[in-house]
Amino acid sequence: MEADAQSEDGSCVLTESDGADAPGDGDPDLVALGNRFLSTDGMANSTDGDGAGPTGNAGGGAQRSVSLAETTASLSLGSVSDYHPLHHHHHQQQQHGGAGGADALHRLAALERRARAQDDEITVLKAALADVIRRLSAAEEQQQQQQPGTTTPTRGSRPSLSSHPSRSSLLSDGPPLTPRKPNSGYAPLSTPSPRPTENCTLRREARLNRSRSVTENSASKRKQLDKPKPEYCSDKRRVTYSPEEGYVKMFVRGRPVTMYLPSHLKDDYSLSQKVALPPDKLKLEWVYGYRGQDCRCNIHLLPTGEMVYFVASVVVLYNVQEGTQRHYLGHNTDVKCIAIHPDKVTVATGQMAGVTKEGKPFAPNVRIWDSVTLNSLHVIGTGSFVRSVNCLSFSKANGGLHLMVVDDANEHVMSIWNWQKEDKFMEIKCAGDPVFAAEFHPTESNSIITCGKGHMYFWSMESGMLTKKLGLFEKHEKPKALLCLTFNESGDAVTGDSSGNILVWGKGTNKISHVISGAHESGILSLCLLRDGTLVSGGGKDRRIVAWDSAYRKRREMEVPEAYGPVRTVAEGKEEAILVGTTKNFILSCSLDGEVNPIIQGHTDELWGLECHPSRDRFFTCSYDKRVSMWDVHSHRLIWSKSVEEAAQSADFHPTGTVVAVGMQKGKWAVLDAETSDLVTLHTDGAELLSVMRYSPDGSMLAIGSHENFIFLHAVSEDGRRYTRLGKCTGHSSFITHLDWSVDGEFLVSNSGDYEILYWNRNCRQQLMADTIRDIEWATYTCVLGFHIYGVWPDGSDGTDINAVCRAHNRAVVAVADDFGKVHIFVYPCSQPKVPSRIYSGHSSHVTNVAFLHDDSYLLSTGGSDTSVMQWKVC
Repeated sequence: MEADAQSEDGSCVLTESDGADAPGDGDPDLVALGNRFLSTDGMANSTDGDGAGPTGNAGGGAQRSVSLAETTASLSLGSVSDYHPLHHHHHQQQQHGGAGGADALHRLAALERRARAQDDEITVLKAALADVIRRLSAAEEQQQQQQPGTTTPTRGSRPSLSSHPSRSSLLSDGPPLTPRKPNSGYAPLSTPSPRPTENCTLRREARLNRSRSVTENSASKRKQLDKPKPEYCSDKRRVTYSPEEGYVKMFVRGRPVTMYLPSHLKDDYSLSQKVALPPDKLKLEWVYGYRGQDCRCNIHLLPTGEMVYFVASVVVLYNVQEGTQRHYLGHNTDVKCIAIHPDKVTVATGQMAGVTKEGKPFAPNVRIWDSVTLNSLHVIGTGSFVRSVNCLSFSKANGGLHLMVVDDANEHVMSIWNWQKEDKFMEIKCAGDPVFAAEFHPTESNSIITCGKGHMYFWSMESGMLTKKLGLFEKHEKPKALLCLTFNESGDAVTGDSSGNILVWGKGTNKISHVISGAHESGILSLCLLRDGTLVSGGGKDRRIVAWDSAYRKRREMEVPEAYGPVRTVAEGKEEAILVGTTKNFILSCSLDGEVNPIIQGHTDELWGLECHPSRDRFFTCSYDKRVSMWDVHSHRLIWSKSVEEAAQSADFHPTGTVVAVGMQKGKWAVLDAETSDLVTLHTDGAELLSVMRYSPDGSMLAIGSHENFIFLHAVSEDGRRYTRLGKCTGHSSFITHLDWSVDGEFLVSNSGDYEILYWNRNCRQQLMADTIRDIEWATYTCVLGFHIYGVWPDGSDGTDINAVCRAHNRAVVAVADDFGKVHIFVYPCSQPKVPSRIYSGHSSHVTNVAFLHDDSYLLSTGGSDTSVMQWKVC
């Protein structure tokens, strides 16, 4: 029998069940393994990463199994799933009266909890064994790769997902963001402009305020093209080549961009030459960041010991103890919500709507996948959901047969799916106001509870229909919003509201049975029930984590330091740890004794500034969130972070690596000590955004590109600690986007917002002679326009498609950050039309910058609105 559904008048209505979720049922072999391997604390010990199986105390699990079997047999209850304490309580009362019945109720409720715990142990064991198999397969594959002369077979169980379709003083020291103990892009144009105008500059500046450019119809662009010259490549960009003058001309938004060939190529160059794919490939190794600002309930701990969460379009599985990440890459835009199946292996994640490279919209969907193999199992809802998927929940009482989805349509439509058949069998308009939480009841398969702004609804699935009851507040003041939802051990719904109160709703009713008034000073954003029955609540503005016992008495509490921000999500971690996600995009491991250990940290606003240290395995980021940070690529931790008064846009290291220069949005720039983060010097050049900072190869000059259309030149001395302005380069008719120095430090090349390439000497004089500039060797290649890299531009480009490029130090490849969330690797030089590339997904927003580590072992990329940094292994 299924759990009894209690009616409003207190009577019990019995409904039938197929017993699919019976705690006592299962494979006898797995039960036997469970008795051998399960530990006494009710959780299977995770593997230690060496390929060994789970280990633990065999006695505890076996003892519980025997005790459960004996007790069940003595009560003649049959299968454990056929028993419910309310039903048995009614039977006992008829035979023994109130006192005996109450005693039986307590004993049988304890038995039910033990049965659920054993069922959870078996589920955990299954997940742990699956992870062991994955580790053994990975170890075998690695061993085969290390043996010379052998070919590594392709693993069918883990195909690559990268090809699946698819965020007082000027400076002040910030609080420590890592535990003391161990544990330049540019703004593309948004509308076409065949000639540089003031309007062009203004519109392109608007791009930095996150207005996304829309790709125009390619047919309309062809009408703007001039008549072809004798030698040309007839793609949508149209590239022409003049052998006599020794230049290639590419048209971007109708504007000709002239690029001069090096002298040694003039005789042999042809537009028809073919270019192969680059030899190097990328593998995503680490993702920095977490989406905590606007998402809920998005941290979970899997039985394998991996913490699962998401940022950008990547779902991250992070094993904190081993310091490794795995990544599910099936999504092609922002992930917004996540749900874990009762089997603790299957995961569902929902994404937002998006726009393709061609400007066509694509609808949200939900992907169901295997957390062990990272294989996609099902994709549901494409074309059914509107704007975004906001809430997901697997049914618990029937073993996860159904999946509930709430989208972001105006009516916030709720749909119920048989996800294995990809079949939607129920749908209803949920609420006109935002829905913040939606969950299946843990013991009643036909019951769903949703809550949000101004509403609390209790839903029943009967006869193929969804019916709802409004939550009754009666004598209690109705809050503006109910922000979070969980269930206690008795099956009561527990909600946190916008006034800081915890409300308990009796099981089977739509009425409040208990209130904890003033549990927090303001809104409660998250609730979590621990394995031992403790309820944990997380406050928003008060940043408190509070533990409550089963009688809702406060037991312990702690406060998250202000530096980490308000609490957004709380989840159960290993042992007694509480995992906390914050609105400042931190994930913390906290104890209720007050210990706080940050394990994930990231930026909280648009991210453009990225630079790698010239000699050490470190990189530097700066963001519109007014923070600048130094990171270690091996520990994946912050070395230091510092707050600044203005949004930061660009950065560059001095060649000695001792200091880093940071350009900001209102003309100020600072030089910081790269080791200590101390302020070295502070200057101002103009009053507009400083889009690029670039030291000369010998460190004697600093060039600064400004949105005032100037390049400011400074003499540098004392290893980057003293600066003297020499002058400014004047000649661009739009703002500066990119700069590069020549190897000898005598020349500069610059790109601007109206697709202009200009050349300068170190005395700020513009260089106009083609024979002077065509053979200059450039120390770096970050300009997006130039002969050596023009092949990276796609057909039909509107000029906003490429945000950044970076040539590897070995000059074998060039990395490209595009406006569609992709990172590309091209062979270098890339000086032919239609050059093929290797393409990698992960970012959900425009990729703003890319940079190779000093030894080319890693590539770093930054997302704009997704605020993430991704670290790619070059292999």
